[in-house]
Amino acid sequence: MRSLCVRAIPSEPKTRRLHPNYRQEFYVRFKGPEETPFQGGIWKVHVELPDQYPYKSPSIGFVNRIFHPNIDELSGSVCLDVINQTWSPMFDMINIFEVFLPQLLRYPNPTDPLNGEAAALLMREPKSYDAKVKEYVLKYASKDAADEAGAESDDDDDMSSVGSFGDEDEEPAGTMEEV
Repeated sequence: MRSLCVRAIPSEPKTRRLHPNYRQEFYVRFKGPEETPFQGGIWKVHVELPDQYPYKSPSIGFVNRIFHPNIDELSGSVCLDVINQTWSPMFDMINIFEVFLPQLLRYPNPTDPLNGEAAALLMREPKSYDAKVKEYVLKYASKDAADEAGAESDDDDDMSSVGSFGDEDEEPAGTMEEV
């Protein structure tokens, strides 16, 4: 089975039901927000929905590498207060991929880092931080890199199918696409 992921649009999202055989685990292709050093980057993001979803937050992790103070470079874990501590059943995948993650990339919090090197560089030398982010985007965040990320350990047959949230033509700040 091919893994389908969620795609969000910026206005009037239309939701479709999850495939009846979904397994609560899927990937999202996430594009870096424009006018940031992450622009042009494409990341494969692993999403796992707990049995208690939407009352409990999903687990979110970047599969291909990203240089950011609030994202662990090796594990891809995201330090995001809304996801980790203040989750509400009112939030959904559109909130995560159109609002929360783009805002995290736009406004990193170097005082609460998972990547100390990125945090220190951002605080000491913001231009060097931007250059290193762009270097990582070129090296690790191409479409091919996102498609290949985690390939050695992923089995697409274990991924669920999730319907699209909207039209293919529209592009929000951070986007979710089919993987």
